[in-house]
Amino acid sequence: MRIGLQTWGSHGDIRPLAALAWGLKRAGHEVTLVVTSVDPGDYQALAAKLSIDLRVVASPVVADPAELEEIGLGLIRESDALRQAKTVLARVFEPVAEEMYEAATALCRDSDLVIGHFFHYPLRIAAEKAGCPHASVMLVHSAVPSRHFAPAGMPDLGAWANPLLWRLLRVLFNRTLKPFADRLRARAGLPPAGDLLDDVWASRALNLIAVSEAFCAGRDDWGTNHQVCGFLDLPAVAGREETFDPALERFLSQGAPPVYVSFGSVPLGRIGVQRDLLDLLADAAAQAQCRMVVQAPLWAACGAETSAGIHYVTAAPHALVFPRCAAVVHHGGAGTVHTATRAGRPSVVVPHHHEQWFWGRELKRLGVAPAPLWRRELTAKALAGRLTAVLRSPEMTRNARALAAGMRSEDGVGKAVELLAARFPA
Repeated sequence: MRIGLQTWGSHGDIRPLAALAWGLKRAGHEVTLVVTSVDPGDYQALAAKLSIDLRVVASPVVADPAELEEIGLGLIRESDALRQAKTVLARVFEPVAEEMYEAATALCRDSDLVIGHFFHYPLRIAAEKAGCPHASVMLVHSAVPSRHFAPAGMPDLGAWANPLLWRLLRVLFNRTLKPFADRLRARAGLPPAGDLLDDVWASRALNLIAVSEAFCAGRDDWGTNHQVCGFLDLPAVAGREETFDPALERFLSQGAPPVYVSFGSVPLGRIGVQRDLLDLLADAAAQAQCRMVVQAPLWAACGAETSAGIHYVTAAPHALVFPRCAAVVHHGGAGTVHTATRAGRPSVVVPHHHEQWFWGRELKRLGVAPAPLWRRELTAKALAGRLTAVLRSPEMTRNARALAAGMRSEDGVGKAVELLAARFPA
């Protein structure tokens, strides 16, 4: 088949779709991947290694680092999940929606099937307009209503009351967020969508939930279009492309296993903001009496210096480094959550927005993390307290190792390819 994939976002939104594209190509399909990157990330080298046709559209969405910082810090300060989502749509999606729709239209014209990031409503609209079969990919299960958990940002009231929260959320989402998609639908000559969750985000034909079954087995109140495939990763290929910094190797080998700290691929803050964060992390490490590896793109420009207690990196291969650490402090992105847990390591989650808070809540539920600590509430004392709790909890480490044992046999890409073949036979 000729299969087109389209995604938008940061590293954590693009790499899983690249993994799926690789799996589909390996299965014998002709594959094209269209990406729109929020940040200045370069995916050409990865696409060349995977031998997939990559088209880059309207990237980066935000070229000015100062504007990207202003948006990111604004999201951190915002406590309301709905306003966070509206800001993301208005500031880093809607400005390039028309260009993404044009690319989606071309992709549908040249494809027998299109697959998109669930947030990518321009592809959903183009597929409906062209009559092209469409599947979606969700990187977190919090966007599929279930009585078994509350929507992100709302208290879990149990199986009897959670459906009421989901009905309320539908009303709020349809009133506040669906108009973005409806405006593009009108320009495409289509009527307004019925519901944001069911008719804009999740495909009614097949919605792949790219989450490990360790976190999310299929729910008994989900429709058959929602299928858990497992996390979409590239372990076989990624291992060949990543190298291990000798200085980091020496640090890992010369003392107790450290804590690894990473807050994602998009740096939030220029020199001054990052310098304050690095000072906070150093203070937390001293209070918790632990060694630390800190991933920060601007650490050298901030004047930070590696010591016996703290080692700074611009980037590192998480899958190789995490197994050699005692714990991982991270933002709660889906990719980092899966990598840390698959490494058998507990987490301290410092979410920047409500989807990441949901992941923090999930890790706590599974006994591999303390309660998440909002980035806007981050202090050295608060972080040190959570680090101490994790490092002194053999139970969290045992739980993480048990989860990792179950995840090692999963093949998210292979399962996704099987589900697609069953639903959309050639």
